[in-house]
Amino acid sequence: MELSFVFILFCLIAAAQGIHDVQRRDAASESQRSVTLQDIPKNDLKDLKLDNENFSGYDQLKQMKNIYDELKSLEDRFDELAANYSKLQQKTKACQASDRDCADLFKNGVKMDGVYNITPDNSPSAFKVYCDMTTDGGGWTLFQKRVNGSEDFYLDWQSYKDGFGNLNGEHWLGNERIYTITKQRRYELRVDMEDADGNRRYAIYDNFAIASEAQKYKLVLGNYSGNAGDSLGVHRGYAFTTKDRDNDSHGGNANCAKLYKGAWWYYNCHLSNLNGLYHLTNYGNGVIWYTFKGHQRSLKTTEMKIRPVGFKCALLCCG
Repeated sequence: MELSFVFILFCLIAAAQGIHDVQRRDAASESQRSVTLQDIPKNDLKDLKLDNENFSGYDQLKQMKNIYDELKSLEDRFDELAANYSKLQQKTKACQASDRDCADLFKNGVKMDGVYNITPDNSPSAFKVYCDMTTDGGGWTLFQKRVNGSEDFYLDWQSYKDGFGNLNGEHWLGNERIYTITKQRRYELRVDMEDADGNRRYAIYDNFAIASEAQKYKLVLGNYSGNAGDSLGVHRGYAFTTKDRDNDSHGGNANCAKLYKGAWWYYNCHLSNLNGLYHLTNYGNGVIWYTFKGHQRSLKTTEMKIRPVGFKCALLCCG
């Protein structure tokens, strides 16, 4: 009797233990299924390996993994774009702070010809100029251009002080702006010209500036080189003259600007007159560069442009 009771008790305990083990396994299985589909931490998805295709949540889990991978890729791309945008902002601010002329623009990555803003030292505000970024290494700031006669250059002192014309076409930048640019550092001058037959020449001066209005925008000029001949050197040191401001050295009441229908650094009167009347005939009062075409033949196109002395050398050595 006692043995049978012990045996029965033992069987009941074993059965209870078996039921408990089954319940525990079922709970563990349900918990594993729930975690697989709902509670997998996002950070664990990146390392998740989908080796078993036979459990019920495989497709859903695979889809979640793909979505996570796409989001992670977009997040990485966003971080890259944000970093590039920050660099661009910094570069833009640096450019805006240092663009004193077209040479600065060139060094800051601007390589296309066109109209840009510059802010010279001591200038109260930025202003637009045309930049030649291709001729002889680029970096040139234009202040004069003749190309088709569309602009009247026989104007008064105030017009030449302020500037006039279309920066993409014929124009004079303005004596006050030329003075503002050239007083900040040493510049060289390049004069490009073309005659009616398409022959081209150039003249370079290793120093160029003009004085203030109080000094009548007197011409400061260095040494010549080029293939057009030196037709500007004789004008060195003379004040600017317009039809209403006679500052030349011509005797009597004669005004060279009136005589030759232009505005220039006349002496008594000129070997060059690039702001003269636009035509291809008549003695002296056309667009003249004497050592190229004499006084009888006016030029078809001219450009006067400046850039800092040593710009090209610095570009070759450091660029």
